[in-house]
Amino acid sequence: MSSETGNTINELIKSCSHQFNYNIPDTAIILAAGHGKRIKSQTSKMLHKIWGVPTVVRVYEACLKGIEKLNTVVVVGIKADEVIKASGKGEGVLFAYQAEQKGTGHAVQAALEKYDASKYEGNVFVLPGDMGLIDASTIKSFRGNFIKSGADMMVLTGLFEGNYRDNYYGRIIRVKEKDINGVPSLNDFRKVIEIMEYKDILNLSEDKPYTAEYNGKKYSYTRDELLRNNEFNSGVYAFKAKHLAGLIAKIKPNNVQQEIYITDLIAIFNNNGLTVAAVSPKEQYVLMGFNNKSVLKEMDAIARKNAYEKLKDIIEIDDPDDFFIDDSVIEKIIEMDKLGKPLDIKIGKGTHIGAGAVLNYNLSIEKNVFIEASIIFGENVLIKENVHLSAFPGQRITLGNNVSIYWGNILKGNISIGGGSIIESGVNITGSTEYPVTIGSNVVIKGNCYIFGTQIAGDFLIERCVLINKKIEKPASFNGEVFHLKNYMPYPEGVEAIKEIVK
Repeated sequence: MSSETGNTINELIKSCSHQFNYNIPDTAIILAAGHGKRIKSQTSKMLHKIWGVPTVVRVYEACLKGIEKLNTVVVVGIKADEVIKASGKGEGVLFAYQAEQKGTGHAVQAALEKYDASKYEGNVFVLPGDMGLIDASTIKSFRGNFIKSGADMMVLTGLFEGNYRDNYYGRIIRVKEKDINGVPSLNDFRKVIEIMEYKDILNLSEDKPYTAEYNGKKYSYTRDELLRNNEFNSGVYAFKAKHLAGLIAKIKPNNVQQEIYITDLIAIFNNNGLTVAAVSPKEQYVLMGFNNKSVLKEMDAIARKNAYEKLKDIIEIDDPDDFFIDDSVIEKIIEMDKLGKPLDIKIGKGTHIGAGAVLNYNLSIEKNVFIEASIIFGENVLIKENVHLSAFPGQRITLGNNVSIYWGNILKGNISIGGGSIIESGVNITGSTEYPVTIGSNVVIKGNCYIFGTQIAGDFLIERCVLINKKIEKPASFNGEVFHLKNYMPYPEGVEAIKEIVK
């Protein structure tokens, strides 16, 4: 990496980082420096989306919702600018730059350099940025268990549920009830001695037990016993900040990769008379991280299943395996349901409903509809198949009560459609910030129409028209109820480029 690139990243970090607050008792360090070569993508691993949100953002939001007050340090590296911009400038967020990825311990060292760690007396939580299914309740529970335990360090562990021979994670080795001499371990029972990697267990002798020492006592483990141990390291840790700051420099790159691993802190803590505990979450899927596309897809499927479980008895979803509703929209639906009035919302197969959509009662959305940005629905609205509704930031589409949008129509930008109006198939409507589209009540638009920046009064039938920056009102001489406007086309431009093909 060139010095010019490094300077640019450091300037971006400075402009996007907040001041560290030493009075806040909890700090999260999110490790988001890696690119993830096995994901085989030009996109940073941390920006791959799970249920519509970059995984690093999901981890950050889980921390923010799970812990009331929080400093957050996001460690960035490869494609740092993209990760910083995606993460945003949230209150209490700082960014640390890990120019070279030399292991998890090295990443934490980079984070601690963003503030005076010797002056901080709180708790520090370390999380991988690819753990996009972790949720607020898991974070809250982990913090509570750490504080309640009185331990100086805690590991969030998983419990492998498949065949133990398929478990390639590092195993958590705990103190047994008795040492090799049969002496009870007493208060040391179940404390964490170390994490042993799967490949290291395979290299152990099948005949000679492995011996680990803790607090002056030795404990024996057979190779098979360690392999069958289903408790594994998730990569999530909690520390008392003062001990982390004082001991992290003691990690040595004593491995083939010459990297600094945070797991080495377990032995360092133990050797310094400090305690290391471990706890598992209620749901195992929250610990999933990904290194390839197949696992990422599996995680997204779990997120979809979780979304469906929240909504299945509130609204109708045609296909539980083929839909998307943004988390913020799901929360609004749940809040509507608490009011006690039946929602009668139907969502078709393949429908995408992004953030900013505000759904309403008796809404029917048929299959393959795309809805993104600020879209406000009235009551009793029908959206038929393959409709596209979208708007740029700061723009809005508002649909009044009893509006129907038919097959394949495209509506983009600033648009307001009055109650009872029908947009039949073959219609494209676009409203810009400067030139919005307003359509009155009881208007029918049909038959290959294109409308841009136009104001249409109520009670019109418009068919086969191109209307650009027009104002459509009933003539003063018209005495009927519905005015028919058909076949309006603006004068063509550039016709001199058109020539007949002569054979």
